[in-house]
Amino acid sequence: MRKILFGVIITLIVLFSFKYCEERKESKLVLQENSLLIQTQIKNVGKLIVTEGHFSEVFNYKNSKEIFGDYVTSEKKALVVVNAEVTIAYDLSKIEFSIDADRKILIIEKIPEEEIKINPDFEYYDVQADFLNPFEAKDYNAIKSIVKKALNKKIGNSELKRNAKNRLISELSKFYILTNSLGWTLQYNESLISSIHDIEDLKL
Repeated sequence: MRKILFGVIITLIVLFSFKYCEERKESKLVLQENSLLIQTQIKNVGKLIVTEGHFSEVFNYKNSKEIFGDYVTSEKKALVVVNAEVTIAYDLSKIEFSIDADRKILIIEKIPEEEIKINPDFEYYDVQADFLNPFEAKDYNAIKSIVKKALNKKIGNSELKRNAKNRLISELSKFYILTNSLGWTLQYNESLISSIHDIEDLKL
């Protein structure tokens, strides 16, 4: 009787051990599969987001030059009409991230900065100058520099900039949805992301 009972106990121990090992193996396999799935999805999301806009501006350019001290002043001026095509892009393939598979955490370490491209078209009207103070290459370069600074300032306060950021947040939200659906945690640097609103509040 004792031998039978002992045999039953040994058999149960072997079965439970086998089952425990199988469950651990299956758990590890799922964990690994989830890690690969997250990496694959990041590559799918990691695309170029481009927001396009158009700006039109009119500038009055003036430059005065003193001739013979304060006695004679020569002035040149021009009316400049600028039509500019602007794009704001985020290349999400440049996102830097790491995966902590043991703790089930996706850590976004760095989000690429925006890339602003301005393609202006200049039209000059009512150009006035004389032989004492003619229009030169440096004047056109100065106009381009002034226009670029003015456009950058206007773009920074425009709906185009806000729309580009909203599109970025929309793409980043996919990371939260993915990790949350798999029971993982999303982290940006040292900050845990517990909702989509946390992504909206990030200082990007």
